[in-house]
Amino acid sequence: MRSSNPVFSRRGFSRDNGYAGFDAHAQQTQAGGPAAGANPYATNPYAANPYAAQGAELGAPAQAPQRSGAMTIDDVVSRTAITLGTVFLTAALSWFLLPVDPANINTSYGIGIGAALVAFVFAMIQAFKSKASPALILLYAAFEGVFLGVISSAVSTYVTAGAVPQAVLGTMAVFAGVLIAYKRRWIRVNRRFVGFVMAAAMGFMLLMVVNLLFALIGGGDGLGFRSGGLGILFGVIGIVLGACFLALDFKQVEDGVTYGAPRQEAWLAAFGLTMTLVWIYLEFLRLISILQGDD
Repeated sequence: MRSSNPVFSRRGFSRDNGYAGFDAHAQQTQAGGPAAGANPYATNPYAANPYAAQGAELGAPAQAPQRSGAMTIDDVVSRTAITLGTVFLTAALSWFLLPVDPANINTSYGIGIGAALVAFVFAMIQAFKSKASPALILLYAAFEGVFLGVISSAVSTYVTAGAVPQAVLGTMAVFAGVLIAYKRRWIRVNRRFVGFVMAAAMGFMLLMVVNLLFALIGGGDGLGFRSGGLGILFGVIGIVLGACFLALDFKQVEDGVTYGAPRQEAWLAAFGLTMTLVWIYLEFLRLISILQGDD
């Protein structure tokens, strides 16, 4: 099963219903082992079974493999903390250094939009690289933070001062809820789940692009998908889609740890999680802005 997250899709993380695959099709060699190419980290001969016997000779007791340089949960947590910390730091700096007020609103918006475009470019470069680049990932996080700082400042200034903390708390709640549901296996990430999420995400993005085009051509809110009652509906849909992508991200992390992915892949896990959390935060911010604006 290919990941829907472009960060992981080129690396073949996969596990349907709990069975090792890495895009394999249940092929086996004549010796009974995994087929060649089934695991992109096949340099680890025990990737399919972390408790396989290592160096057993003449009935020697089985031992768990001791492979150095493999990705761990601690690696993912630390890299994610660094990436999200960079986002938070640059967002805070842009909030205080680029205040959105009538005197400099155009400058602040221009810098924010420019930072978003630069962040998008860095994200696309990293997504299509064969290996993780911590520098690219942190640059993406830094520019994304600038954009978030400007947007958050604008919402806090012109909509409601409580929108930003509400959006942060909402994002944290979604993250915790999806993590608990995933760990308890209330969410089953299989081919059907991925197919549904991908179809829904493509439809969602297509509608948003069409709405933006109508807004640019005709002005106003375009087709109204991001304001009023429809805006509330699509805001909720966007948050649900973000939660689904979080479940996919958790699966990619679990697969990478299970199959002995190189430690460098932890940066990619952090990258994917950061992009998803930014998505959810922005959807919460937009939804709160619509709700508060209707009061």
